[in-house]
Amino acid sequence: MTVNDIVGKLNLTVFGGDKGLNREITGGYVSDLLSDVMGNASEGEVWVTLQTHKNVMAVASLKDVSAVILVKGLKPDEDMLAQSNEEDIPVLGTEMETFELAGQLYGLIKNR
Repeated sequence: MTVNDIVGKLNLTVFGGDKGLNREITGGYVSDLLSDVMGNASEGEVWVTLQTHKNVMAVASLKDVSAVILVKGLKPDEDMLAQSNEEDIPVLGTEMETFELAGQLYGLIKNR
């Protein structure tokens, strides 16, 4: 399953990092604590968060996640968006709450 697959199936908005939409997804990680993500997220996962600042992209790049999904209708800061495009790591968005998105994402990844 690719990032582009979940964009279509979950009706996600693509804010940036379009060149990374063909990245493969290996799983998901949900956290708003950057140090938690640095210590526990794995390469290829989709990171679900409500953090919208540039440091998110630094951690996303360090962990080589496939994409970052912002919940609750949040939008990325300009510097986050710029780094998303530079790193080719998609930043996606949804109006869904974290719990709902995580459940739907889990269902897609588990049943692939």
